[in-house]
Amino acid sequence: MKKLLISCLLLAGLACAAQKQTTLKKKDRKRDIALITSYGTITIRLSDQTPLHRDNFLRLVKSGYYDSILFHRVIKRFMIQAGDPASKQAAGGTPLGEGGPDYTVPAEFRADLFHKKGVIAAARESDEVNPEKRSSGSQFYIVQGKTFTDGGLDSLETYRLKGRKIPLQHREVYKTIGGTPHLDQNYTVFGEVVQGLDVVDKIAAVPTSKGIDQDRPLQDVRIIRAKLVRRKKH
Repeated sequence: MKKLLISCLLLAGLACAAQKQTTLKKKDRKRDIALITSYGTITIRLSDQTPLHRDNFLRLVKSGYYDSILFHRVIKRFMIQAGDPASKQAAGGTPLGEGGPDYTVPAEFRADLFHKKGVIAAARESDEVNPEKRSSGSQFYIVQGKTFTDGGLDSLETYRLKGRKIPLQHREVYKTIGGTPHLDQNYTVFGEVVQGLDVVDKIAAVPTSKGIDQDRPLQDVRIIRAKLVRRKKH
């Protein structure tokens, strides 16, 4: 077990070093990201409104950081999460979710980037230890969420958002497409799925653990490869 831990730490360190040495070209920022998973391909378009998160994610992809990483946390009608480098060689039943590079990314909240179904957002540490809501250097999630009624959104505003109002245009999206509105302005949204929402739904539906590795898929769901691809019109 000790040798495995040392091996995982070494791999994480090497991946982090490779990421820091990766340079971006101007054309890279006009590319989409293809996550080739064991359930199909998810194509993501990053937002130019969140340049720190965009460039960080592009460098990680170009350096191969996400190749072989698992979706280690999956919650149906909520989200699917990946980005822990320790997951690449983790034995079944191992709790995951603490790994990542030795840096965080400043929050980039934008009023028109909200948690509708299909967006990609950055995971982070809790407010207690992270009052600035800085993002994890590598861990991210893709929202599946659920649809809401007006009554459900009203209740959410009153009891969970402590009176903060959800903009009318966002409410319409949450009532039709769905999402996770309670996360808005708390976690940085930095892009969205432009192809492969059906793959997100498939991954969100897999059986998951109720043990110490809670919410980890019982059968590994892996990002086989992440790569930059030419942007298509959708």
